[in-house]
Amino acid sequence: MSPSMPGPMPALFVGHGSPMNAIEDNAWRRSWQALGKRLPRPKAILCISAHWETEGVFVGSAEKPDTIHDFRGFPKALFDVRYPAPGSPDLAHRVAELVDDPRVHFDSHRGLDHGAWSVLQPMFPDADIPVVPLSLSILQPGAWHYDFAQQLAPLRDEGVLVVGTGNIVHNLRYWRQGQTEPLDWAQRFDEDIAERIAEGHHEGMLGYETLGPDALMAIPSPEHYLPLLYVLALQRDDDPVEFFNEDVVGPISMRSVIIGKLD
Repeated sequence: MSPSMPGPMPALFVGHGSPMNAIEDNAWRRSWQALGKRLPRPKAILCISAHWETEGVFVGSAEKPDTIHDFRGFPKALFDVRYPAPGSPDLAHRVAELVDDPRVHFDSHRGLDHGAWSVLQPMFPDADIPVVPLSLSILQPGAWHYDFAQQLAPLRDEGVLVVGTGNIVHNLRYWRQGQTEPLDWAQRFDEDIAERIAEGHHEGMLGYETLGPDALMAIPSPEHYLPLLYVLALQRDDDPVEFFNEDVVGPISMRSVIIGKLD
């Protein structure tokens, strides 16, 4: 891994897909491993996962966050995974300090759910970088989340890697075992969002409910989409955008986004 860079840290949105990607040798996991070698070493990681929804905003302040296995029906090997990264109460308090509104609450017991550890373990296998989870308030619309995330912009200059994990398209009602080809509406919506990201047209993405029937199919509930807005909110005028894992498999988009320079 490269040493810390003098400029701002990049920000990442990672399409995490199935928890099995944490242990399977597939192209997505290999891309996470390769990205970890390209990234400057962060001082800490702030992770916004689709799998921590709360009423209000909470930040994890545990010194040693547990590995949460928040799923069922998977092989024992997946439940055996542990990601013993330390926490950072200092970063948790920094988040609360940066946010003028709303009040940020501390959760000293929250661990790392699979939206966090399934992608961080391949990127940073030594588990020696502090990780702090930030919750998604289920009471607020997309524009609110975007505005909230903009308050966190100084973290990039402080060596913090902000990682949002979810999926741009995520509708498991249409998932079928063995699917490999994208569903038409999923492909269209993924490409629409990619074009908006590439052109910097964030505003039209905030009220995703207004983007037509493909959006309503792609985002039946917002939790997998909202982490993307946290990352886009941190984009600066001179930040390049890079896509990776540009795959749509059935009703799931694995498209991932790097905001900012890696070197």
